[in-house]
Amino acid sequence: MRPESFRYHETTTTENSLNKLDKPLQLFFNFKYYCTYIFVFSLVIHLENMSGKAKDILQMDLYGLLGIKSSATTKEIKKAYRKKALTCHPDKNPDNPKAAELFHQLSQALEVLADAAARAAYDKVCAAKKQAEERNRKLDDKRKKIKLDLEARERRAEAQSQEDVQITRTLEEEIARLREEGSRQLAEEQRLIREQIQRELEEQRQTGESGGKSGATPKLKLKWKCKKDDEMNGGYSHDILFKLLQKKAAFVQKRERPHHSYSLLPSPALVEYGDVLNLIVSSKKKGSAVVEFASVRAAELALSNESGLSGNPIKISWLEGKPEPVAEASQSGQFLSSQGSLSNERDYESIVMMRMRQAAERQKLIEQMQREDDDEAAGS
Repeated sequence: MRPESFRYHETTTTENSLNKLDKPLQLFFNFKYYCTYIFVFSLVIHLENMSGKAKDILQMDLYGLLGIKSSATTKEIKKAYRKKALTCHPDKNPDNPKAAELFHQLSQALEVLADAAARAAYDKVCAAKKQAEERNRKLDDKRKKIKLDLEARERRAEAQSQEDVQITRTLEEEIARLREEGSRQLAEEQRLIREQIQRELEEQRQTGESGGKSGATPKLKLKWKCKKDDEMNGGYSHDILFKLLQKKAAFVQKRERPHHSYSLLPSPALVEYGDVLNLIVSSKKKGSAVVEFASVRAAELALSNESGLSGNPIKISWLEGKPEPVAEASQSGQFLSSQGSLSNERDYESIVMMRMRQAAERQKLIEQMQREDDDEAAGS
């Protein structure tokens, strides 16, 4: 508590400042408004002297960060934290430099709001700030100028009120206590999130390894004549094969070399096969490649209609046998719907898992081609 003499000096200083104003303005500054200004000015001064972490927390809208109301229960706060943290966890967003910062802010929000005492202190400070902002909005231009002049004088002359000091001090003490305790609640929530991510990745890995023929994408084996020393690979490169198989195009490609002349076979009607997921041209054995289509229908069209270059036709056959027909929407439709609604965390996870499956399929194709090349080399 401040001594009576000091409080008397404060009152005298304030009254002398008000006596210098015009008489109409003195009538305006009654005791009620004066106390209000003192509260706001002292709060601003004290916030400037707060610790760095407390100031950072006060600058954030912790409830808005978690997407909850200020009346939310502790259970709702933890549920919102899990939901938000799953979408921005650094382990799931290694390429996003802002993911770690956002995850840290969510952790700070959980630290304060999950603790009753820290939350009460935070709510008090926020309520005081909102009241001050509301009063500022209601002031007209003339009263704002008077308020600013009074702020400058009071910053130099008036000490901070005991109530404001106690509010901010309580918040700082609660934050320090949470830090010393090691934030057990935060550590537990982060552990649960890591375990959930690990389980999902493990389930996806097992699903990719145990997927049967019915869930596999259709694959075709391509063969054409080619000499071992033929640098042109029989007229077929990765780009040419991709253009032939992705979508039939109206172009003619000729390459002149001694004893070689290649061009696309004429086609009375252009045929669109479908999307190609992977195309691998064998580097060990020339004259062979494997293509993976997004749908069985696309693979069937390519198998029935594509014959390649006129000077060196392609022989096309199923790599693993014809797969069972699957609704096209089960793959491409799911991907498109996920791309269109990234705000839903499950859709986002579906995209990540689909890309992992595609990478695994490509690796399996490469390994299978290498095995076949080795088997044929051993047989010859």
